[in-house]
Amino acid sequence: MERQSYLVQMNGNGVHGKPAVNAKAKSRRQRWEVKPSDMANNTLNPIRAIVDGMKLTPNPDKPMIALSIGDPTVFGNLPTDETVRQALKDAIDSEKYNGYAPSVGYLKSRQAVANFYSCPEAPLEAEDVILTSGCSQAIDLAISVLCNPGDNILVPCPGFSLYKTLAVSLGIEVKLYNLLPEKSWEADLQHMESLIDERTSCLIVTNPSNPCGSVFSKEHLQKILNVASRHCVPILADEIYTDLVFPGCTSPSMASLSSSVPILSCGGLAKRWLVPGWRMGWILIHDRNNIFGSEIRQGLVKLSQRILGACSVVQGALEGILNAPQSFYNNTISFLKSNSQICFNELSTVPGLTPIMPSGAMYLMVGIDMGHFPDFKNDVDFTEALVTEQSVFCLPASAFEFPNYFRIVVTVPEHLMVEACGRIREFCQRHYRPRSSSYRPI
Repeated sequence: MERQSYLVQMNGNGVHGKPAVNAKAKSRRQRWEVKPSDMANNTLNPIRAIVDGMKLTPNPDKPMIALSIGDPTVFGNLPTDETVRQALKDAIDSEKYNGYAPSVGYLKSRQAVANFYSCPEAPLEAEDVILTSGCSQAIDLAISVLCNPGDNILVPCPGFSLYKTLAVSLGIEVKLYNLLPEKSWEADLQHMESLIDERTSCLIVTNPSNPCGSVFSKEHLQKILNVASRHCVPILADEIYTDLVFPGCTSPSMASLSSSVPILSCGGLAKRWLVPGWRMGWILIHDRNNIFGSEIRQGLVKLSQRILGACSVVQGALEGILNAPQSFYNNTISFLKSNSQICFNELSTVPGLTPIMPSGAMYLMVGIDMGHFPDFKNDVDFTEALVTEQSVFCLPASAFEFPNYFRIVVTVPEHLMVEACGRIREFCQRHYRPRSSSYRPI
């Protein structure tokens, strides 16, 4: 007996079925043809595209020192604070957080984040916070709620590769505005403004910067806000490193400086609290002059419902995590600055290299004068050979669309930082060539 297909309809009285008209005929295909979606085909991480193509064969006589991964936990020398661990243990033991949380997060947890980041210039309530699965999902939701296919976003160059990965997969054009190494990676404001058109739906500002480790001054942030205000472009502020700022430097949030520009600020636990694997992030909605209104807020709620929210156990621990002692943060920042200073001092005296001293985050960028290294075509060649000869892996800045630089992660133990710099020096001394007198820069 042939089975009938049914269409299921929901109404207030329950579920009713009725035979589907020609359902069997409509669903029949002549052959198997299963293909990946356009979104899957359009998804590409520039870092993976470059690194996966590199020939990375470390020198067997030298232990590998990986300065390439922005994960502060890799070497085990930067554990989170005991109060953070205890908060998670208490949340687990309470057995209150084993189920699904609301897609935007528990109200109490959202209020804890709002209390932590609220200030008189940019007040926050629980309703202004969306909890996410890490800062990367926060960025994903922020781009998705602000942009349609065919729109464009402005992204810093060099900048975090995930912005492009997410945007291009959604059919959104990426326009790169330059950061200026000779000005400690300040944004080229004239270039930024020249890229804006009627389809520009979002300006991304990363401060402090990955990959540069730079920190914008209050005055420079205000100039960026002026550009956004003149052209009525909202800002996505990637502020995951906002609290990792070296002594002597300040990093106000963009929202605290804005009087007219609406801002979605993305952050999370990964860097300041040294627990990237706990996957807890957030969006802070700063709606200046009610420009976002209810539509953007509702859009974020709807997008958050695509998955069932951030980890409920970490949410339950959030209030305790955020109250970790200031000494814990200070120790982390002190270590990062010390390692950055060691790296900068060591590489500043290496012919052919130009390190740029960071002011925050956990990265340092180093310029390569390729004219002095004729053995290599570009920064990818250079860093690949550095692995082969010295077992030191630095990320070529082509991964950030900024060739002839490489990025160093400064979270390794101090003795490994010194060792790595020594190996980089040895490598450069072997391959460095003075320019001939007939050389003329192009």
